[in-house]
Amino acid sequence: MTLKMIEAFRNLRNKNGDNVRTVAVSKRSTNEEIMNVYNLNQKDFGENRVQDLVAKYNKLPKDINWHMIGHLQRNKVKDIIGFIHLIHSVDSFRLLDQINNESTKKNLKTDVLIQVKISKDVSKYGFSAYELDDVFKNYLSNKYRNVNILGLMGMATFTENISQIESEFSFLSVLYKKYSKITKLKYLSMGMSGDYLSALKYNSNMIRLGSAIFK
Repeated sequence: MTLKMIEAFRNLRNKNGDNVRTVAVSKRSTNEEIMNVYNLNQKDFGENRVQDLVAKYNKLPKDINWHMIGHLQRNKVKDIIGFIHLIHSVDSFRLLDQINNESTKKNLKTDVLIQVKISKDVSKYGFSAYELDDVFKNYLSNKYRNVNILGLMGMATFTENISQIESEFSFLSVLYKKYSKITKLKYLSMGMSGDYLSALKYNSNMIRLGSAIFK
């Protein structure tokens, strides 16, 4: 990875012309490999296991923005509240409650994205589209006083069928527009190394790149 390549990702725009924030997915990378990318002025890194996230946080520079991008177990929430920059994978009411409770104990607010299940893959997690009304109803009634919902996240089906992938991204983009009208949202997070160009067509403004960065 070179500075020129990192800058190319940093200068991406979606179909609306909005800036796109790139999270470097470092889950299979060593601290040395992460530092090589960090030294190219990349500050956003994503991990999918709490144990790895905590270990890397403790060893690496404190100005790194750590993103939790994997499935988060409720009993692990307490381990990351206080230093986590953004939790992408809030996929249930119980997890949302747990994040709020642990954040309340520490008298702080935690930034999160609501994960929506747009994939046909049964192993994927997330709220159904039908549950989002209740999520935002609860949020606007201040049930989650110590949580900031900054947007939506979704992962497309792992397939070579581009039409299916784009249909799923389009669906999430429509949901993002809908809920942006009732509360201020910042991020539509969708797109990984293999499909981020399709995601940008549907106005993703946060992408998660692993193999595209850590070659």
